[in-house]
Order: sequence, then structure tokens, then C-alpha cells
Amino acid sequence: MLIYTHPACLEHDPGTGHAESPARLRAVLEALDDPRFAAIERIEAPRATREQIERVHNPDYVDDVFASAPTAGRVQLDPDTMMSTGSLEAALHAAGAACAATDAVLAGETRHAFCAVRPPGHHATRNAAMGFCLFNSVAAAAAHALAAHGLRRVAIVDFDVHHGNGTQDIFRHDPRALYASSHQMPLYPGTGAANEHGAGNIVNAPLRPGAGSIEFRAVWDTVLLPQLDLFRPQLLLMSAGFDAHARDPLAQLQLATGDYTWITQRLCEIADRHAGGRVVSALEGGYDLQALRECTAAHVAALMA
Repeated sequence: MLIYTHPACLEHDPGTGHAESPARLRAVLEALDDPRFAAIERIEAPRATREQIERVHNPDYVDDVFASAPTAGRVQLDPDTMMSTGSLEAALHAAGAACAATDAVLAGETRHAFCAVRPPGHHATRNAAMGFCLFNSVAAAAAHALAAHGLRRVAIVDFDVHHGNGTQDIFRHDPRALYASSHQMPLYPGTGAANEHGAGNIVNAPLRPGAGSIEFRAVWDTVLLPQLDLFRPQLLLMSAGFDAHARDPLAQLQLATGDYTWITQRLCEIADRHAGGRVVSALEGGYDLQALRECTAAHVAALMA
């Protein structure tokens, strides 16, 4: 197993009181300092190239993000999404981590990789930053696998509490990519209804506020995992958000840490059946720092198994 990260991802600073703070990544890195993970090789993530970013974002939007990067202070891209002087580099290294991890698993250098990066990415659409996200890192990795490696079927699974509207937007007309998501509904960003199917490649399983482990495991067992099996992905990418945990302040699902062990194990079983075990996971949400530490450790321990 490999872990990809970069110090630049700590330099994205949306400001005092913002939920998506550098403390999140520090908590993740603290969890990964556990002696259980000492043998995992750590790799400094490269910057994503323009080609990798522009596979999933319109060139005009990419130009706008580069042009908006401040030399001092902060700029606001949407009501929730800020850029500081370090944000562009952080977003480029986050996307670069996911693409480099994809290269590594497809080259047979490792079966599983985890990208400890921020900002998150799954709300970023082809032409808009939103929901704390600048570039859609997991989408960039999926497009990279399809374009640079010639894969025919790539699955993106998303267990963040918020629906990954950006990922769905990017791939909704591309049947080579399956997007499968569980998420709270109603909740930001308001997308992710069960009747949103794209080109037959979108599978959403919304959960009511207050739902917990039983409901979460049921929708994966009865809806999402069977569709992944039918799709037979050659690579499985995870948008690993840990904000469905009961402690998280931004939503109302009631997952326990053990649910992240369970879903990681089940998804790795899918990858073992169809993808030669090839899995790349990238951090998305998770805003209670103690829950984030615990869930990251549970997730990575399951990836190591």
C-alpha cells in the first residue's frame, strides 16, 4: 500500500472558523502516524498537469482558477469556497496525488493507495468551484485512467455524507465511468435523488437525516454493491468522506467508525473480484477532528488488510 500527500495541502487556508481547515489534514496525518501504519511508504504527490485537470474541467474554468489565485489575503469563489495564497498549489497537488496513485496501482506497484490531501474535490463541476472544492481530484484520476491507460470501465464510489454533484456532472454522459453514492438527503448540494441515472451509469442511494449503520449498510448491500458487481470495474476509486459519522457537525447521519471498516472491506472485495484488487482512495469531507482521526485509521487499516 502507498500513501500520497504533500505539504502544500496544509497551506490552503479558507480562514478562521471555516470548516475545511488545515487542522483536518493534520488530524489525518496524526492518525497515519499510528505505528500500525509505519511500514506504508509515503510518497510526495506531484502537481497535476493542465492536461489532467482539463480532462474534467473546462479550460476557461481552469484559467479562471489560476487567475483568481491571490498573492495576498483571500478571494471568494462561491459562498463556501475560498482561495488563499496556498490554495492553487494545494488543489493541484491533491489532484496530482489521485492521478499518480492511479498510475501506481495500474502499473502494479501497489494494489491500494490512499491520498491524504485537501481541498476536497467531489463538488467541483466542469465549470464551477463549490462546496469547498476547486478541482475534482477523483474525477481527474478516473479520466486519467480512461485516457492515459485505456481502461474501459472505472467505478467511482462516494460515501461522503454530501452528494458528489461535481463527479456526477462530469461523468453523467460517459458510460465508461460508474458513479455510485450514498449520502444524506435533503442536504447540500440538493442533488443525488434516486431517479438521477445519467447514461445509466449513475446510482444514488439517498439516506434520510438520522439514518445510521443499519440503513447505510442496507443501501450498499441491496443497491450500490450489486450495481458495482454488474459493472465489473477495472479500477475502483473512492471519494472517502467521513462526515456521515455521528459526531460530524455538518450533517445528521449516525454512522459509527466501524461502518467505515465495513464499507472499505466490501469495496475492496469488489475490486478483488473485478479489478485485480486495484483501489485508489482520496480524502473528501469529515469535519469532527476526533471522528476524522478514527475513521481515517479504520479506513486505512482496512485498505492494508
